[in-house]
Amino acid sequence: MMPSPSRIRAALSILNLAIITHPNVCAFHCPTSHIIRPTTSPSTSPSTSSWRRRPASPTRLHSTAEEIDVASLIENHAAPLQEINRRRNLAIISHPDSGKTTMTEKLLLYGGALQQAGAVRMKGGQRGTASDFMEMEKERGISISATVMSFDYNTLHINILDTPGHADFSEDTYRALAAADNAVMLLDAAKGLEPQTRKLFEVCRMRGLPMFTFCNKMDRPALSPYDIMDQIETEFGLETYPILWPIGDGERFKGVLDRMENVVHLFDKAAIRGGKADVKQIPMSDADALKAAINDDELFEKLLEDQEILEELIAPLVMERVMAGDQSPLFFGSAMTNFGVQLFLDRFCEMGTKPSPRFASRKDEATKGKKATRENNKDEEEENELVPPEFEEFTGFVFKTQANLDPKHRDRLAYIRIVSGSYQKGMKVGHSRSKPSKRYNLGQALTLFGNDRESIDVAYPGDVIGINNPGNWAIGDTLYTGNAKIAFPGIPSFSPEKFAYIRNPNPSSYKSFQKGIDQLLAEGAVQALRQRNDDGGGPLILAAVGQLQFEVVQARLKNEYGVDSDLEPIGYTLARWADGGWDAVDKADKDGKLFGIMIVQDIYKRPVLLFRNDWKAASVAEEEKYLELSPWSKPPSID
Repeated sequence: MMPSPSRIRAALSILNLAIITHPNVCAFHCPTSHIIRPTTSPSTSPSTSSWRRRPASPTRLHSTAEEIDVASLIENHAAPLQEINRRRNLAIISHPDSGKTTMTEKLLLYGGALQQAGAVRMKGGQRGTASDFMEMEKERGISISATVMSFDYNTLHINILDTPGHADFSEDTYRALAAADNAVMLLDAAKGLEPQTRKLFEVCRMRGLPMFTFCNKMDRPALSPYDIMDQIETEFGLETYPILWPIGDGERFKGVLDRMENVVHLFDKAAIRGGKADVKQIPMSDADALKAAINDDELFEKLLEDQEILEELIAPLVMERVMAGDQSPLFFGSAMTNFGVQLFLDRFCEMGTKPSPRFASRKDEATKGKKATRENNKDEEEENELVPPEFEEFTGFVFKTQANLDPKHRDRLAYIRIVSGSYQKGMKVGHSRSKPSKRYNLGQALTLFGNDRESIDVAYPGDVIGINNPGNWAIGDTLYTGNAKIAFPGIPSFSPEKFAYIRNPNPSSYKSFQKGIDQLLAEGAVQALRQRNDDGGGPLILAAVGQLQFEVVQARLKNEYGVDSDLEPIGYTLARWADGGWDAVDKADKDGKLFGIMIVQDIYKRPVLLFRNDWKAASVAEEEKYLELSPWSKPPSID
């Protein structure tokens, strides 16, 4: 059958590929010296150029140009460059109650995805947001699970990852940040930097994400913008460049100065609650009109003074520094009143990075686990490579699983961030923890908008899609096409700090209780532990980062599965996986080294030690090194 013209164009575009990325170094990024780039000398054409890794290495994710022909490209899963270039995604991080979910709603409003934005703290018909859709989220007005919102804005396709702010759900936020290419740090302008913001910023820095900063709630009394800038630079070593500068705060908040255009935007509250704000634009050069419109001599004079100070003292904006995490574009506004939200969205679309390459390990399946036979490189059976979005095979990783987005069908979805290539309906993929010969059919993919979803036939790098989970896909797993087994770095589980037995008080609801527990555990909402050699008949121990996770499990068991549950807390405060195995644990136990320590197993029957305090854990780890204690775990191979 003759391939379609669009497939042929996509295939031909690979011949003239150009890979561009920022030089960040993190778990999923690597230095520019390791980026796979096309190299073409002035005397050669694209058809005779070669792919090489710098520094030169025999292991390549791309074939040489001499090996490429149009027929083979038509059969691969390469994504068109124009689709890659129009993707942007961002994760929003903040301390609780900084207005993160409200900000998400307003971005959706101005992006055209909503007609009227909800607000977490509003009453009546307006309450109810697209991103907070669980019953417990609606009741408490907090985000307890990361959600994905996808929409088109102008010529771009935007994916927003709305993350929980509460510390008890920081593990879900950590996983969402693994899928992001950009991060927005949302601050309460009255409070500045707060504890959870500090923790999440460090995660973003570790991930190497470009950071945008939005100071929210300027419609309330706020700190001086200069104080906020000083806080960020002093604590994070991050230089800020103000793009939107506030004019007043609280009741006197008039609008913002767009320093890129030298235009003032004065706002009036929306006539309809949840609707778009009315905006008047006046250039700074029209001083008389601006002074009359502001109608506050003190604020007008301060605006002129601030403009002069910023021009004289603030270093220029350099996008290379932004991409490297050394500088952050800074915005001021109010999500609740819609002031400055669309201006931020427009600037983010201009400045945000497109889908980034990711570090991955690669093993040629033809070796079947044996040593590779490349000349002079026998030690390179498995090697870390950079997978660019233009790579001709499909790759993606699972960063979240979710049960019961549609309670009527008891579905289980795996959220997959596409790294390279294109998803095509009905494609077959390998799985990083399964046997190389095992292939899974991706018959249907869903684009996500909170708990709403829509079937799609194709998706590209930077997109997040939902795939029905066959049951053995776990958070951190990689899906791929091609003959090389590719695995992105796994996403570890946090060390839990709360432990409790959970029991079913009603034996007649055993099946529903067990089904609910199994599906919630598969999400990674909490972790499960059991006594050693317990195959399921004994008491189940839930392990969580924070107390609220237990409450979420109980609420969801009740709301989604119709079953009650009882919790009995256990007096331990942290867990350590004994990577040395059961023989090492038995030796330590026999020698009396594990007195007062609870020995349990995880769902993969691996040994886990529960400690009552940090001192005891550190002491055992130091004295009994053969235990190889680890504060996190990853799913084992299922070969």
